[in-house]
Amino acid sequence: MRRAESKIVTREGLRGKLAEHKKRAQRVVFANGCFDTLHVGHVRYLEGARLEGDVLVVGVNSDSSVSALKGSGRPILDENARALLVAALRPVDYVLLFSEPDVKSLLEDLRPDVHAKGTDYTAETVPERATANRLGIKVAIVGDPKEHSTRDLLESVRKAPHA
Repeated sequence: MRRAESKIVTREGLRGKLAEHKKRAQRVVFANGCFDTLHVGHVRYLEGARLEGDVLVVGVNSDSSVSALKGSGRPILDENARALLVAALRPVDYVLLFSEPDVKSLLEDLRPDVHAKGTDYTAETVPERATANRLGIKVAIVGDPKEHSTRDLLESVRKAPHA
C-alpha cells in the first residue's frame, strides 16, 4: 500500500504520471476543494469522483486561496495537513496543492478526462464549465446531496456547551 505522502505531487511531476496513465488508456478524473476539516460529504464526493474513472487526482486549495474563498479564520487546518488527509483516502491517487482562485489552468495543464464537482453545483453552475467544454472534458456532478459543510460543522462546535 502506498504511503499518503507519496500521493502528494507537484504539477510538473503529475504531468508525467498522468501521461503514463493515459498511455495505458486509463481514464483520469480531477476533483478539487478546500477540504478544511474533512467530513463525510468530502468522502462521498471523492468516492463518487473515483467512480467516473481509473485515476483520481484531487486539487487541494492552498492556505491563501482558502482564506480568500472562505474568509477570516480559515483554513482551520494548514494546507499540508489537508493534503495529507485527502491523500490518505483510498479513492485518491494523487493530490496537488494549488493557489489559483479556480481550476481552469489546472484543467488546461492536466487535461483530465472528467472534471468532478460536488452536488452544490449543477452542470450549468460549474465555474470551469466553458473551459471543460472547450477541452472536451466531461463535467460530472458527484457525491451525496449537499447536507454537510465545514461551515456548519464549525458552527455546531462553537455552539456546543463546553465543560
